[in-house]
Amino acid sequence: MKVVAFKRDLQGTGASRRLRNSGQTPGIIYGGTEAPVTIALDHNALFHALKKEAFHSSILDMEIDGAVQKVLLRDFQMHAFKQLVLHADFQRVDANQPLHVKVALHFENADVSPAVKLHAATISHVANEIEISCLPADLPEFLAVDLSKMDVGQSIHASELKLPKGVTIVTHGSDATIATASVPAGAVAAEAAAAKE
Repeated sequence: MKVVAFKRDLQGTGASRRLRNSGQTPGIIYGGTEAPVTIALDHNALFHALKKEAFHSSILDMEIDGAVQKVLLRDFQMHAFKQLVLHADFQRVDANQPLHVKVALHFENADVSPAVKLHAATISHVANEIEISCLPADLPEFLAVDLSKMDVGQSIHASELKLPKGVTIVTHGSDATIATASVPAGAVAAEAAAAKE
């Protein structure tokens, strides 16, 4: 994905406010061996790009004054109630240095799992993203979570995920729970009543 940005020299609250009023968003690029660079991006293009999942977990081609460098979106701030991006942070990417980044989880095949098909259970998504470590070239857009074999009372943990080549999960010492399957309390009571009759 390509992003076009412009260098900005003026900094501070007033300069940022004037920038936003002109339809641009202030940002910064940091990391690597170079000094941090303050930039300005087209607000509408950035706002729509942020709605795409791939924008958050892909290596982006950032073009500044004709020169392109590889970056990763690290953070962004939104206005409390307006549809306005206040600031965006990008990190330079070195092809030989592993990244630590959060990627989205896509839950698949819930409708064919025994928990849903046979027991009308509810599958709860405990986590919607997970932190991984990999080289930039191996960065996946998302990780798939296959729920097809999940039954009532079972859970899926991070260690059970199928990972693409070169990708490892950053666990922070625990095997995080990704999803659980349970029958709603009302359904259990109804089943018990039916059994009595």
